[in-house]
Formats: sequence, structure tokens, C-alpha cells
Amino acid sequence: MSNNENLLARRKAAVPQGVASATSVFVERAENAELWDADGRRFLDFAVGIAVCNTGHRHQKVIEAVRKQLDQYTHTAFQVVQYEPYVALAERLNDAAPIADAKTIFFTTGAEAVENAIKVARSHTGRPGVIAFRGAFHGRTALTGSLTGKIMPYRTGAGLGVPGIYHAPFPVEHHGISVDDSFAHLEALFKTDIEAKDVAAIILEPVQGEGGFYIAPKDFMARLRALCDLHGIMLICDEIQTGFARTGKLFATEYYDIEPDMITVAKALAGGFPLSGLIGKRSVIDTPAPGGMGGTYGGSPIGCAAAHAVMDVIAEEGLCARADKLGARMKERLQAMKDRADTMPIGDIRGLGAMVAFELVAEKGGNKPDPLLVGKLTAEALIRGLIILSCGYWANTIRLLVPLTIPEDQLEEGLDILEAALVAAA
Repeated sequence: MSNNENLLARRKAAVPQGVASATSVFVERAENAELWDADGRRFLDFAVGIAVCNTGHRHQKVIEAVRKQLDQYTHTAFQVVQYEPYVALAERLNDAAPIADAKTIFFTTGAEAVENAIKVARSHTGRPGVIAFRGAFHGRTALTGSLTGKIMPYRTGAGLGVPGIYHAPFPVEHHGISVDDSFAHLEALFKTDIEAKDVAAIILEPVQGEGGFYIAPKDFMARLRALCDLHGIMLICDEIQTGFARTGKLFATEYYDIEPDMITVAKALAGGFPLSGLIGKRSVIDTPAPGGMGGTYGGSPIGCAAAHAVMDVIAEEGLCARADKLGARMKERLQAMKDRADTMPIGDIRGLGAMVAFELVAEKGGNKPDPLLVGKLTAEALIRGLIILSCGYWANTIRLLVPLTIPEDQLEEGLDILEAALVAAA
């Protein structure tokens, strides 16, 4: 029995099945875009912890910052004894976020950030309702799972969701859903399900993550902002997967000429260490009374130290511009793969910066989703030494999340493996 097989047997005996794993691989060590498993096999990692290690596995600056912090203190709870790295990081995000007069609070997980965003919106408006979008992913807790616009697997068997949450279709033109369709549904919601005056917030991802990397059209975001302004509704941009240079901007919201009321962040913020945050307009985020927000590990000194290093690396290594360069090359290669006669049928190819995805479809030239192809391709890629992830409301999308620090030869090597897998699994 191999080391991976032994660990997998132990995992099955000790860990609930509710936490699913995309591969049967157990990591032994990782460095930038490379990962070695418990049997010593090398992989190129085009998932990086689901868009967490944008600066690569174990970036030296991040590791050094964490080591330095470990020598000072590891935990006091910010609610008990405060520390400067938390305040300094809040100042950096307040200055960087596309919100004119902002404040920031830190938590541990993305779901916590979303939960608190909804809490703030409800407190500020005095309203109970929330609108999210089909295909959205906002977490797996009772509240955030209800916001998530997909039942299987996130709410399967858990019964009805939290009351007061409604879903509208997200615009995906090539699947027949226009911006006008989305707004017609929103207007219908206000007429048949919940009055606009009872809606506290509309929450969305500028680029849907688990939903399939669908990019919100610019006019859609502008119309949402206008709709929220008309009815006094808070607009929340969930940037947990899109944030910190992944899309070619520090925040994907920067592509749109709007100012959200709040932005949730996590994942790549701390380069692999648990840290999340909520950035909001001062007039909004100051609504909860002292003690109304926080958490024992929220804004961990270790996470804050790592996040400062991540922000430095993004600036010093020009990772926003590099994300654009990497994304352009990935889309160029994917188009060449799509044009080949001997690959799996590829449909839409899309991406903002280095947040790139493509769909597997029933036939070449079409857009009918074929989710059965996804498992074949991810398995074939893994056999060949490449880790990739699937996603999508229609369950037929492959997403590519390379570290923004990946050497160009390793990017090409990974794309070569992907191309070979698309042929072998066809």
C-alpha cells in the first residue's frame, strides 16, 4: 500500500464524508507552483488551495513575516489586547479598496465575513431580506449556505434554507440569460415575493467562483448599484475568490464604475494563513454597537503578518499586471486546444486576469453542458501530474487558478499536460 493509499484509508475512517476532496493526493511539501505528494510524486498545482496562494506556496516574504511574528506573540484576541498589525492592515485595505471612506474588520473564514456583512446590512437598514444569485457561492454555514445559489452538494438533505433569502438568475448570455432577464426577475421578486423596502442587501460575486467563473457584465453592475440606491438596499461585493490580484486588479470591483457598500475578502489575503475581512463604508460598517462583531481568532496576528507580506509582494512583483499576462496566455493556449479536432469538445473560454475557465460541452461548436466529461478530464490531468478543479452551475466548467508567481516554463508545462489530457480523455 502506498503512503497516499494508507493516508486515504485513515482519512475515511477518521474524517466525515461531508468534507469532500477533489483528489486522492496527500501533500508532503509545496513550493510556488509545485507540490509533492506523500509518495514523492511531483504535481503542478493549478488550484493553489482554491485561489488562496496567489503568491505561490510558501512565498519567502510571507514565510519570513510569519516567522518574525511567531517570535513576538501569536494570540491575544484583538478584543482583549490589541496589536498594531491589525490596525495597519485595516488602514492598507481601507486605502486600497474601491470605497471612498472605509473601515475594515477582520475574521478567520470567508463565511464569517459574509455572515457579518449580512448582519451589518440588516442592522443598518432595519430590514430582513437578502437577494443573492443562482450559481453563487458564499459559504456552507446555515446562512451562507442559504445564500449560495446551488443546493447540491451544499444544502443537500439540510432542509429549507434560512428565511428571507431570495435568488435571481445571474446573466450568462451564451446560456440564454441576459442582463434584462436578470432584472426582469428582480422586478418580479419585488412584486411577488418580497417588497423592495424589506430588502437589506443584494450580494454577488463580480466573477462567480464555484458558479463557473461567469463575469458580471459592466452594465449589470451599474444597474444593480442604481437599483440599490433607488430602494435603499446595501450592495455587497463578495471578493473572497476574486480578490488580491487574481483578476488583474487588487479587487475585481475596480473594473466597474461603482462603489459597493461592503466588500468581503478572504482566501488570497494572507497567502495560505486563515484570515478574512469585511471592508465597508464608514457610515454602514459602524452600525453594530461595540461587541456586536468579532471572534476569538478574528484578525490573527499571524494572519495579519502574512497579509502585510502578501500586499508587499503584489506591489513589488507587479502581480496585477502579471495576472493579465498569464490569463492572456492561458486563453490563447485554450483556444488552440479548442480548435484541435482530437480534443474533448470545449465551449466558452473566459477569464478576467488569471481567473480563467472553459466549459466542456456535448459537441464542438455548441454550448450544451456535458458535466460527465469533467471527471474524466480532471482524473486524466491528475494522472499526468496536473491539479485542476471543476466548478459551475451546470457542473461542466474547468477553472485554472495558477499562482501569479508561476515561472513561465511551468505554466507552459502545465498547459501541455492539460492539452494531452484533453486528447487522451476525449
